[in-house]
Amino acid sequence: MKVYTKKGDGGYTSLYTGERVEKNSFRVNVYGTIDEANSALAMARAFAVDPTVKEKIYRLQKLMPYLMADLASVNQPALITEENVAELERGIDEIDAQLPPLKNFVIPGDSQTGAMLDLARTTVRRAERTFYTLGKFEPVHEIDRVFLNRLSDYCFMLMRLADKTAAQ
Repeated sequence: MKVYTKKGDGGYTSLYTGERVEKNSFRVNVYGTIDEANSALAMARAFAVDPTVKEKIYRLQKLMPYLMADLASVNQPALITEENVAELERGIDEIDAQLPPLKNFVIPGDSQTGAMLDLARTTVRRAERTFYTLGKFEPVHEIDRVFLNRLSDYCFMLMRLADKTAAQ
């Protein structure tokens, strides 16, 4: 199987469910932005020195294809579930219990891993904004919106954890 198909040369791409859409559609922008966030997570995992942080990032990365598939599909059941959201919430709470309370704004960049996790967080926020626009024009899964919101919070907490580990 060749990597190139030449089917996208005219500015259209196929969704997972087969529909052809313009490459600059809101739907493609959302899952493309999630793909960018996953790349930032990959960089963070590659540079992570703490095995716990590395494993948490890896588990998170395993969910990203499901989120992208939800957005690259039309009229299909969601692959992201309420349990996935609950898992992120438990992870946020678990990390929060290990960190001192926030008293100031956080300036990212205390570690390479933390900086990359912050890049992932801001990229997820961009995906979330685009998702809202998509939802005004096309059907979307509400659970994906909630997941995106928790995902950025989880990236923030992972950044704080990575930075704390690097400071020790």
